[in-house]
Amino acid sequence: MIVSDDSAIGRGARVGRAAAAAAAIALAASVLGPRAADAQEARRRWERMCQIRAEKFDLVLPKAMRDNDLDMWIVVMREGLLDPMWEALGRGYVGDWAYYVFTDRRGAGDTGGLPEGGAARDRDRALDVGPAVERAALGVGGYRLERCGVYDYFGGADELASFVAERDPERIGVNMAASIGGADGLSHTSYVHLREVLGAYGDRLVSAERFVSDFRATRTAIEIATFAEAGEISREIAERAFSNEVVTPGVTTLEDVAWWMSDQLLARGLESSFDMPSVYVTGPEGIVATSSDRIIRRGDLLMIDWGVGFLDFYTDMKRIAYVLGDGETEAPAGIRNAFERAVEVRDVMKAAIAPAATAQEALDATWAAIEAAGFNRIEFNQPSADPSVTDVVIGPHSVGNWGHGFGPSLAFFNPTRLTYELRPGTLISVELFAYTANRDWGGAKVRIPLEDDAVVTERGVEWLYPVNSRILLIK
Repeated sequence: MIVSDDSAIGRGARVGRAAAAAAAIALAASVLGPRAADAQEARRRWERMCQIRAEKFDLVLPKAMRDNDLDMWIVVMREGLLDPMWEALGRGYVGDWAYYVFTDRRGAGDTGGLPEGGAARDRDRALDVGPAVERAALGVGGYRLERCGVYDYFGGADELASFVAERDPERIGVNMAASIGGADGLSHTSYVHLREVLGAYGDRLVSAERFVSDFRATRTAIEIATFAEAGEISREIAERAFSNEVVTPGVTTLEDVAWWMSDQLLARGLESSFDMPSVYVTGPEGIVATSSDRIIRRGDLLMIDWGVGFLDFYTDMKRIAYVLGDGETEAPAGIRNAFERAVEVRDVMKAAIAPAATAQEALDATWAAIEAAGFNRIEFNQPSADPSVTDVVIGPHSVGNWGHGFGPSLAFFNPTRLTYELRPGTLISVELFAYTANRDWGGAKVRIPLEDDAVVTERGVEWLYPVNSRILLIK
């Protein structure tokens, strides 16, 4: 989703997943009986999140800390002020002050406070990877966090100062970030508090921004599988939204469609990192209306821009539909041609994007391929007057744990992350806008947006679910 007049970027209002899930379970138990209640969807989701955390902590966390020269990472939380990493780190009940503390134990002469045969030592022996990262939860706990089994030690918040002193870290990463909001969870008050508690060690605090990006954006197999499932869910809902199941031409409004999609999230215990789904009409003058009371009419060209949140993974994708006029069986030739040209651009992008030393290098190579294929590069929403060319804007961006995710990004609106290495396993949203002249619109250009989520591999870009391959038709 690119910042534009048809999309809302930023932290969208979260749907009340916990309340919805509780209501669903209560309804199942009372109406359908014990067998339905025993399905325990909440438990299955928790178990999958535990598996994700275990593999992230075992396989990704140590290297990310060492790549960023961190001896310790402290995440500070308070009741009512949870860090954006709360879900990824295991949730848990926070009463007053609470800290997740991760210590790189390389070179340590003892177990870091763990008993002989503790969880971290057992992992070291089993994996034969050298010292692991000790994980401690101080002042935070609860059934789900503790039963997950990914922490080595639970203690009180008042232990923090002595806990840190015993480990004597040189560089302590904290969640302060200039560019990535999800890595900037430490409030000013919490920062002052942490320095006071740590005493002399407070002078060793450093930004963990690049580390958090590496930790979040380096994916394990189960993460990629879970994100792919989220993508399939978002595709299914969007394509149903643009069908006669939801739309009756001349009756249904744009906001009716958006509210139907929002109800799907609520009913299925899902979230979104965006606000109201962007459901809009595009015409010769550009965007006509977005998620408003504008009634959908025959001959409308409709777009959806939205994403689904499932198990701490958030998608970002688009779909396109045409409302058939009387006697029509397909979209007009000018619109079909514009769509086909956009698909051609996407094909070029897919073939060009590959791992690179920086995302900027990958972006430059992608633009070179697009221009070599005969497309015209423009600034966002500023198509040329030349009817012989298809104008193009691209914004392939990081995605995953937010609609605009952590990690390397090829998008013009993520300048810092353009400097990050584009590694295999990175989740990206392959986004573009193509503008192609349409005779039926008096030569005005049809704006076709395409966006679907993918993973970067050694082979290039690979899709995670079926991408947009057609204009959906509403009868």
